[in-house]
Amino acid sequence: MKLLTYEDNGQLKLAIKTEQGILDVAAALKSMASMPEGTLPVTIHEVIEGGRDAVAALKRLADQVLAGGAEGKAYLLDESTIQYAPCVTHPSKIICVGLNYRMHAEETNAPIPEYPILFNKFANTLTGHGCEVPLPEKVSSQVDYEAELVIVIGKKAKYVDKEHALDHVFGYCNVNDLSARDLQMRTHQWLLGKSCDGFSPLGPYLVTADEVGDPNNLDIRCIVNGEVRQHSNTSDMIFHCDEIVSYISQHMTLLPGDIILTGTPAGVVFGYPKEKQVYLKPGDVVTIEIEKLGALTNRMVSERL
Repeated sequence: MKLLTYEDNGQLKLAIKTEQGILDVAAALKSMASMPEGTLPVTIHEVIEGGRDAVAALKRLADQVLAGGAEGKAYLLDESTIQYAPCVTHPSKIICVGLNYRMHAEETNAPIPEYPILFNKFANTLTGHGCEVPLPEKVSSQVDYEAELVIVIGKKAKYVDKEHALDHVFGYCNVNDLSARDLQMRTHQWLLGKSCDGFSPLGPYLVTADEVGDPNNLDIRCIVNGEVRQHSNTSDMIFHCDEIVSYISQHMTLLPGDIILTGTPAGVVFGYPKEKQVYLKPGDVVTIEIEKLGALTNRMVSERL
């Protein structure tokens, strides 16, 4: 199932992507006498916490609506008209893995990590598909793109072994881990360059794990102004998704709704020779595409102070 959150008059609303359009869950639920309000999740985090049962209930709702003919179509929205929010709206943790693609580590002349390199981002970085991203031009002139697969935790995980780690995953989505390289490299701590406002466009969809299958065999691309800049496969990860979840869970408790950014492949601007480095500028359009997860597109704009 492909889930999403959109904004309507300042409210965040849960929706399901179907072949016939975007299904507004709360609106559809009100029309179903057989499904009284309160019996179904109406936020993305309620779905994540409800797990398989919540997804199954949403599927029943969608099936009823889509079988309802003209009446059911009243609850379907044209995807081109909605304002996307981040597909996971309030993660308690945003954990990132650095230098996790072999070819990316090589292009930046970094040693292959012995352990996952972890850092974090904050909620101010979250934004949705189609939203404009303000470039922090007062403090940075080197904003870079990074296509990444995101793991969304579905069940509490602590001291989980690798063999059972993916049992704790609800699903996956795209992210653009935007990075101000001049700020990132100013000190040994990367956080400042990763945490500017809007630096984690997330979505458009949260796709359930059963629909994705093997997360370490997905085509991944970043396209800037129509030009493919990154093109790889998640199989190039140094630490695969099960290893990442297991490793992090040895050190902190992962909770439903936590998100893990799993690293980016080769092709970032920072990996080019200095004379060929052209960083993002206002007007640039960046699209992140991962197999089975859809396409996440955002336009860079000047910061409005």
